[in-house]
Amino acid sequence: MRRVKDRFGRLLDRPATVDLSRYQELLKSIDWREAKLEKLSDEELTETATKLRERDFDEKTMAELCGVGREAARRALDERPYDVQLLGVMQLLAGNIVQMATGEGKTLAGALAAAGYAIQGKPVHVMSVNDYLARRDAEWMGPVYALLGVSVGWVSQTSTPEERREAYAKDVTYGSVSEIGFDLLRDRLATDVAEMVGREPGVVLVDEADSVLIDEAKVPLVLAGSSAEAETDPEVAKIVRTLRPGAHYQRDEDGRNAWLTGRGAKVVERALGDVDLYSGEHSDRLAAVNAALHAHALLERDVDYIVRDGKVHLINSSRGRIALRQRWPDGLQAAVEAKERLRPTESGEVLDSISVQGLIGRYPTVCGMTGTAVAVAEQLREFYQLRVAVIPPNTPCVREDEPDRLYDTVEAKEEAIVAEIASVHETGRPILIGTRDVAESERLAKMLADADVTCVVLNAKNDAEEAAIVAEAGAYDAVTVSTQMAGRGTDIRLGGRDGADHDKVAELGGLLVIGTGRYQSSRLDDQLRGRAGRQGDPGGSVMFASLADDQVVQYAPDATAGAEPDDDGRLEDPTTQRFVDHAQKVSEGVQLEIHRNTWRYTRLIEHQRKVLLEHRDELLTTDLAVTELAALCPERWEELTEEHSEETLQLAARQIMLYHLDERWTEHLAFLADVRETIHLRALAKETPIDEFHRTAIPVFKQIPDEIGERAAETLKKVEVTEEGAALERVGLRRPSATWTYMVHDNPFETDAEQALQRVRAMIKKVKGGSRRAAT
Repeated sequence: MRRVKDRFGRLLDRPATVDLSRYQELLKSIDWREAKLEKLSDEELTETATKLRERDFDEKTMAELCGVGREAARRALDERPYDVQLLGVMQLLAGNIVQMATGEGKTLAGALAAAGYAIQGKPVHVMSVNDYLARRDAEWMGPVYALLGVSVGWVSQTSTPEERREAYAKDVTYGSVSEIGFDLLRDRLATDVAEMVGREPGVVLVDEADSVLIDEAKVPLVLAGSSAEAETDPEVAKIVRTLRPGAHYQRDEDGRNAWLTGRGAKVVERALGDVDLYSGEHSDRLAAVNAALHAHALLERDVDYIVRDGKVHLINSSRGRIALRQRWPDGLQAAVEAKERLRPTESGEVLDSISVQGLIGRYPTVCGMTGTAVAVAEQLREFYQLRVAVIPPNTPCVREDEPDRLYDTVEAKEEAIVAEIASVHETGRPILIGTRDVAESERLAKMLADADVTCVVLNAKNDAEEAAIVAEAGAYDAVTVSTQMAGRGTDIRLGGRDGADHDKVAELGGLLVIGTGRYQSSRLDDQLRGRAGRQGDPGGSVMFASLADDQVVQYAPDATAGAEPDDDGRLEDPTTQRFVDHAQKVSEGVQLEIHRNTWRYTRLIEHQRKVLLEHRDELLTTDLAVTELAALCPERWEELTEEHSEETLQLAARQIMLYHLDERWTEHLAFLADVRETIHLRALAKETPIDEFHRTAIPVFKQIPDEIGERAAETLKKVEVTEEGAALERVGLRRPSATWTYMVHDNPFETDAEQALQRVRAMIKKVKGGSRRAAT
């Protein structure tokens, strides 16, 4: 009965049907104030905005804020916000996710909403997908904030601790989701309040909300600390290079796991000197072999990572950019470095982690904006309890989206893409080609060069030039090849950055967007298409695909064309299109299942971390450490009180307790990781993995407080206390000398993706079966 009521409630309150009528009425009130506000001096306008801080924030105050914000934008940027932009501002202030088309002015709407929250006295974080956008938007919108009497700052990977502290003290702080998340993780390890850079969360306004809240949510933010140079086994890497797929190892359909066959195991054991890999004696060798196999069989250069300046740089798959200061967990990182014959970097251990969902959940108020929210409206409600408000465009979109062009092979598809580009390029019409990875972009660029078509390439290897490249993509005669256009954040104006040839390009049909294959989500396809047809401009888009594309092979392996291809390899029958659509739907379902599983497992971990953090904060900010240590080791404590001041002992006690708390949490994370790696074995025994995970994790966690106290007491007995506190390093207790972040694809158990795939396939099959029965 409860399930029926929930479903009924969801039908009545669909997440993408926020009623805008009430807010549209407020637009009349905002227009009425405009003439009066125009007569104010800059100082008077700022004073008017400042006075709003003294009032309750009701609809009347919201209307006044929008009026003042419109006038501030007109003066500071020479841009008068459209009514639809103000609708977006009001929906953000209502705590919703706003869908606004590309080019409709989300950045300005977000800034006015952030100022509105700041005027209410709430600290605001504006989260973007990368450092460049964070800094650009903070500086770009700075004059608007200044006229509204609101301070603004930004953080990036190059910010010093003092710069971060200053930025977070502002009314509004811009930063990438990862940078804000890692600042939180570093603050959680502070041993002195003065080391911390952040403050209590208030409001988070998420730019490119679907990318951050859905795509990024599958990859937790993990902070690691250095310990020593990683140990690698070049011999293992050399052996694994000789292994052949099918004969020596197998891969699952999802490309997430690889394992040795019986024949492959014998080859490896013989090459290592006739060892038995599966005996406990050689467990380290087995781990090295598995890591090397993963690097060899599942990770591809220029797709998953690039090599630059003698180092491996990971590529963020959802952004198409280098993931700076990120790496895989050490065994895998070292294996990739050995695969590429590079010197191994230092190893480390996981100090702390947080999921994007856990990070966002810390904020009492959450809102955001994107061009494609409706497609994930159910997920935004399921995971974040957020609703979507669809803002109509200021000018109707007239972009022409052609049907997909489908081919039997990748080669035929790419030849057709190059032919289409060469043909259109002769007219001077600008073309933007969206590829899925670095390797594809470089392969296509070479083919275009062979066809005498000059192009500019934007991928993870040159993302520093991103803004300039994207801004000129709409120029006459331009051909731009880019990986992962989602979240690039720079407007593409017809005629180039200055719009000099706008009319000339418009007469040619505007920007033509070409996709080289379906993305894992139709939402990403829509984001690519949305680069054309900005603010009522003409434009067009077309997606090319083939039955040999990875996604089709992976998720629709039984695909067969209903008709023979023509001489160019093109397939035009409806059956082929259904295979491609089916593969994308399965991919979307798998990603959703992985997100759900990630959250099921990390929810418990983050609850445990919250409990431990409350205790840690007490140790950091009160004299609790003194109280606990004095009770645990009274004789030693009494000796120390005769030798040192109260301040020195407080510092020493805090250092000792915090060290062991952080160390014990690090150990707990490692333990939970081990549990999750083997949890699939419990599923084979017909036990529920998540229940087993909880049954194992909870009792161990309950022991942690007592163990922290015991270790702290032992340390107190032997450590030397000086004016600088406890000399922990002299007794071998050393905190990590450096930190970095890990790039991990959270996977609760090894066969998670495959199980998700099976569930999604079963659901789609069931739906299809029901449709056929209904049809008959």
